Order: sequence, then C-alpha cells, then structure tokens
Amino acid sequence: MPESSSRKTKKAEKVKVKTEKTPKKPRTQSRVWVAPLMLACWLLGLAWLVVFYVAGQDIPVMNDLGNWNLLIGMGLIAVGFVVSTQWV
Repeated sequence: MPESSSRKTKKAEKVKVKTEKTPKKPRTQSRVWVAPLMLACWLLGLAWLVVFYVAGQDIPVMNDLGNWNLLIGMGLIAVGFVVSTQWV
C-alpha cells in the first residue's frame, strides 16, 4: 500500500541529528557548608535523644512531646545522612 504524504514527513522529522553537549566537569571539592551541617545534625540528634532519655521527664517541652522526641532525634540524624550525600 502506498504511504500518505503525512507519514513521510513524520519519518523525516524523527531523523534529526542531536547536537553534542559538552559534559559537565565533576566537582572535585566539597561545598563548605556540607560537613559542618552534617555533623551538627548528627550531634544535635544524638544530644536530643540522650537528653530525652536522661532528663526528659523534668523538661516541660520534652515531657509534653512524649515519644515524639524519638522521631525528632532520629529525624535530625537522618537529615545528617541526607546532607552527607552532598559531600565529595
């Protein structure tokens, strides 16, 4: 069967030559803020958990939060791990 002219133009459009892009240079140095923020999140999360277990009953805000303190401490540690993926 003969092909219609619209099919022929669609085939011609699909065969376009892609221009080559120059590849990006990989980072060789880490950003300055990554390591301090990562360590701060880890240490703050650890300190939050330790304070909760040691003196959580005596601190009004921690006493009101209850077991949500575990989520806050572990969340800070998890944020530290997420930030650590930016470190080269």
